[in-house]
Amino acid sequence: MTLLKLRPLDIRPYQQDGQHFFLLRDPLQISDTLLLVPQPLAPVLMLCDGNWDAHAIHGILRLRYGIEFEDGLLEGMLTTLDEAFFFENERFYAEQARLLAEYRAAPHRPPMLAGASYPADPADLRQLLDAYLDEVGLASTPAEARGLLSPHIDYPRGGAVYAKVWKRAAEMARAADLVVLLGTDHYSDVPGSLTLTRQNYATPYGVLPTACDVVEALAGVIGEEAAFAGELRHRGEHSLELVAVWLHHLRDGQPVPLVPVLTGSFSQYIESGVSPFTDERVKAVVNTLQQATAGRRVLYVASGDLSHVGPAFNGEPLHASSKARLKVADDEIIGRMAAGDAEGFYSSIQRSGDANNVCGLSPVYLMLKTLGATEGECVAYQACPADERDTSVVTVAGLIFE
Repeated sequence: MTLLKLRPLDIRPYQQDGQHFFLLRDPLQISDTLLLVPQPLAPVLMLCDGNWDAHAIHGILRLRYGIEFEDGLLEGMLTTLDEAFFFENERFYAEQARLLAEYRAAPHRPPMLAGASYPADPADLRQLLDAYLDEVGLASTPAEARGLLSPHIDYPRGGAVYAKVWKRAAEMARAADLVVLLGTDHYSDVPGSLTLTRQNYATPYGVLPTACDVVEALAGVIGEEAAFAGELRHRGEHSLELVAVWLHHLRDGQPVPLVPVLTGSFSQYIESGVSPFTDERVKAVVNTLQQATAGRRVLYVASGDLSHVGPAFNGEPLHASSKARLKVADDEIIGRMAAGDAEGFYSSIQRSGDANNVCGLSPVYLMLKTLGATEGECVAYQACPADERDTSVVTVAGLIFE
């Protein structure tokens, strides 16, 4: 008897030719297969929870849900899921180990989104980003400033906000001899995870080497297994890559050592109604970052968008009044950020149970705690459409911290 358990997948509603499906995608990119499952067959996916084998699933579907499959069809569907490495089983673990070894053996993490989300050719990329920068007239902030919040939304929607905050940060970026990148880990299934890599990051401009001395210090307090268990997520996660490209661009292609950290959800703290700083591991990470980077000219970058609301995120459609309320809520958390108030920033999100799905919560909080006494300035804010009817939005902001 083989019990069937689906891995954590990216599952989204999808329409095609008037029919309703669920689109299944592997966030780890162990497989690049995209599968469409008709929505009436959602119980098949629900029953793949590790408690049932194929025979039991067939019986439950018939008796509980009234779903009948012709001979071999259910087995064919389950085989397709297995061939896509969507089940937690030996096939998946073997492929994951193979790809992780391949990732670690490579000279650097390749820019996975180059040629898709932005130009792979450095000259074309330079032209694109310079065009965004030319549209804003802000002066740069003095090089002594220590941190910034950058969006990680796609460039076509967030280009103006990227340009405003990174143009202000130009001197900071050029003066830094170490950059700590804290980016949202969109697909971690471990709340509060902090995921490291020893691999270098590449952009179309060249390679940004990872500061392994700082990574090792962080691994020492996170724990080797916990720190690298999800390392393969670095391979496909856009939150660090899209920001690293802007950093490298503002440095005119000159390398600088990075500390790339993927930060997981703070849902367990929100649900418990406690501060993340009640977790000794979070305190240890902040203290270690401060100690391991002491005496260096460090730039801290939190890569995080703000609210994700509307039907695209399983919420109600937004109208003029709800958009106005969203702006008020965003203004509150931006104000707490600008005051350097990590606990106030967290509390303003925790009070609502993170009803607006602020995906930048963990990287911003960790950056503010690590910076300590600081003040920030919001240089850009934008509500970006997230569906064709403009009833869903992602809000983004750019802040500079002294």
